Amino acid sequence: MNNSKKQAIEWLKAGKDDLDSISYIINVEHLTNIISFHAQQAIEKSFKSLLEYKKISIIKTHNLERLYREVKEYIEVEDYDKLELINELYIDSRYPGDIGLLPYGKPTLEDAKKFYEFANDIFNKVCEILDVKRDRF
Repeated sequence: MNNSKKQAIEWLKAGKDDLDSISYIINVEHLTNIISFHAQQAIEKSFKSLLEYKKISIIKTHNLERLYREVKEYIEVEDYDKLELINELYIDSRYPGDIGLLPYGKPTLEDAKKFYEFANDIFNKVCEILDVKRDRF
């Protein structure tokens, strides 16, 4: 296995940790902002895994839209609006108060579950591209 693929798999492992963390709290309504945060992190790490695999310099950013521009020729995001929304929530979800909110308030449990599914979908697509079985992690 070449070094780029090894590094890409390390990024995927880190993203899988975020998805696993979500699985423990997915039904806890008061933690929807934390679920959203981990969903963003899983997507970010999946995109960075793909960059590593394709031997493209990984830019130092948490911005999902910017990262997606770098990988969109290799992976399709079917709901770009959801990507934008998770991206907006990311930074603010870590802090209390009026930030980390959707226009209508804190993400609902339904929102959080959709973000989790979305992050899982992107993670699974990257696993397919890298020809890595998800259960390997």
